Amino acid sequence: SFCQVLSDTSSKSFAPELRKPKSEYKDYVSDWSVEETIRRMQRGKAYSLEKFRSLKDKLLLLDAAVGTHDGNAITAVLIFLKRSLSKEILFRELVSREIALRHYIHFLKEMGEQKLLLELLTSLGKAEDVALLQYREHLNIKDDVKRKEYLKTCIGLPFSADDANHVQDHYTLLERQIIIEVSDKQAEKTGQMEIFKKYPRKASILNMPIITTLYYSCFYHYGEAEGTYSSPANIKKTFKISEKQFLLTALGARAKQRAWTDVDSLFTTKNWLGYTKKRAPIGFHRVADILQKNNAPVQVLQEYVCLVDDTELKIALAQKYKCHDVIIDTYRDLKDRQQLMLYRTKLDRGSPEERKIDAILNNTVRRAPIPHGSILHLNKVPAVLER
Repeated sequence: SFCQVLSDTSSKSFAPELRKPKSEYKDYVSDWSVEETIRRMQRGKAYSLEKFRSLKDKLLLLDAAVGTHDGNAITAVLIFLKRSLSKEILFRELVSREIALRHYIHFLKEMGEQKLLLELLTSLGKAEDVALLQYREHLNIKDDVKRKEYLKTCIGLPFSADDANHVQDHYTLLERQIIIEVSDKQAEKTGQMEIFKKYPRKASILNMPIITTLYYSCFYHYGEAEGTYSSPANIKKTFKISEKQFLLTALGARAKQRAWTDVDSLFTTKNWLGYTKKRAPIGFHRVADILQKNNAPVQVLQEYVCLVDDTELKIALAQKYKCHDVIIDTYRDLKDRQQLMLYRTKLDRGSPEERKIDAILNNTVRRAPIPHGSILHLNKVPAVLER
């Protein structure tokens, strides 16, 4: 009650607070030296930087912070200098202080102060860094058409040769993706193309990498004339995609559709005499691996497994993918009866593969070489024995 509150005054002291010792009082005033201020910053104690008014004192403070190798202390001093110095003076002084400069650039990036960062880099003569920073601004543009137009304005910036090519390709790719996306979206909506009914699109092609765009093109626009933007051949040529990368991408896309005739044409070459042969710059072992991952039938798989040059690798792949004919034919060509007999034990009894091995083994017995000097060697073999 109110009476109790009044009667409780005996337990409280209303005497004035005594002055604190001078050592403790220093915690509340800003008369510390540069070194002591930095130490307090490191220890997490109260501090004030406002007393450092002259340029000389501010730079001493920055150098002392850098000397501690304490990123938090360096950043805190840089924030103070940013607030209390003109940017021209701050930029000038940071030129000769590489560590402080790196911290300041990092701070501006983290805070998203792009304009000030551009001014700093420009003052340092870092034209390429400025160009890259401006290029990265496209990430903040959500509208694809506006992003394309912004990328176009970046093409003339002072990039290195490699970066300039990258920016040009990025612009060209997005420009092309927008054209393909509009056309395919309309075709899918109106049902003009059968492939979109059979394989509905799962996502937009916009802002996808070059290889993803090539895969899309090989999947939905395979066989189109090179003059069209969506043609795989046009994309390969425009973006200078290597033959190996093109084959890997096209193989994956056509195998996904189980278009085995297209797969065959990828690796069939014709010489000047008109003879055809199979050729795979990526290696037939990789062709077989991609086909198997796309659930190709054994009849298709074994056609490429048998073209692997290395015998041991060929047999290993044939065993892995259960291409029995490849294994049997390889052992037959090696005239390895022992391996044929051993492999026969792994097959189903009465299977076509078992009968094939039996035929090879029986044929080998019938055609066994005749011992030199025997009567059979000197005369014609009777027909009854040949059977």
